[in-house]
Amino acid sequence: MKTTPLAHSRSAGRQQRLFVDPVLVSAALGLLLIGLVMVTSASVTIAERTAGEPLIFLQRQLASAGLGLALATLLLAVPMSLWQRSAPLLLLGAFVLLVLVLVPGIGHEVNGSQRWIRVGPLNFQPSEPARVMLLAYVAAYAVRQQEALASSWQGFVKPLAVLCVAALLLLLEPDFGAAVVLLATGTVVLFLAGARWRDFLGMAVLGICALALLALSSDYRVRRLKTFTDPWADPFNSGFQLTQSLIAIGRGEWLGVGLGSSVQKLFYLPEAHTDFVFAVLAEELGLVGVIGLLLLFVVLILRCFRLSRLAAEAGMPFHALMAAAFGTWLALQAFINIGVNMGLLPTKGLTLPLLSYGRTSLLITLAWIGAILRVHHEVAASGRVPMEQGGPP
Repeated sequence: MKTTPLAHSRSAGRQQRLFVDPVLVSAALGLLLIGLVMVTSASVTIAERTAGEPLIFLQRQLASAGLGLALATLLLAVPMSLWQRSAPLLLLGAFVLLVLVLVPGIGHEVNGSQRWIRVGPLNFQPSEPARVMLLAYVAAYAVRQQEALASSWQGFVKPLAVLCVAALLLLLEPDFGAAVVLLATGTVVLFLAGARWRDFLGMAVLGICALALLALSSDYRVRRLKTFTDPWADPFNSGFQLTQSLIAIGRGEWLGVGLGSSVQKLFYLPEAHTDFVFAVLAEELGLVGVIGLLLLFVVLILRCFRLSRLAAEAGMPFHALMAAAFGTWLALQAFINIGVNMGLLPTKGLTLPLLSYGRTSLLITLAWIGAILRVHHEVAASGRVPMEQGGPP
């Protein structure tokens, strides 16, 4: 792993080297820049119609990106030991956010879901920071209770119970997709921390059964499942969004129709700049553009898991679990969003990280990348493992 040291002078004349992973940074910035371009392309028509300003969504996304990069820089300076010590407070803060959004007069409803808290002119989605805080708590618990986690089912069930309560609060919004991603990521983190195979597989089976029952317990989720299995049966009503997404992807062919030339974004494809920005990218940039995008995601995800392994070898388990948590979440959410766009999964309403328009999502994702860069810095600075020069991630 190639590591770039940067030198910062202090007033006392001492120097502290900051180790930065250029591959991780390049992949993240590449995805961010592609996202800014695609949000602009996908939103310009609807922005002009609804706000009279064709670049309004780009301006908002740029503001979130700037704030996110500033927050990432701030978290790059925060020691991971502080995250670990603050785990109980992070857990409390996560539940406060998830409860507040459900309080009438505080939570703000959009399209039938109460997932936002209005802060001045902005809508803030509490589930985004709450997820990071909950996963940090799970990582700290796994390090603190590693022996119980590896030797008894109680050690595995206790943190899962915390995640299930958080997932229940998410379902009350309702936000089924976020609940699934949170539970899946938390379970993977506990497994990587040393949970037994039988506990992991048992809970995985129970979780899948529970999620299936939840999906079938709601009429609108059942309708989504039926639409997913055959969107062409009702292409102008329940299947409209998915059929338009599939048309956009099909039109892209090998090289796309050209940047800015998408037809489906012209009032045909709903949420073109948010949940379905991938379909617009596929239409305008074609299979070649899709492959490039997927390669950037793969590089970023593999870099996180490689960092997780190096942290574990260096005897830094909390660092390892935090890197693994981000890599797992990124892989799951990207897979689900792209799967929904391609008709492989039922509609979930999840953004594509770093690409979709969503100010809270972009802000928190960039902040989390700052924390992962801090993990890299501390692992490299420890000198406990050799950091490879060059080579793949």
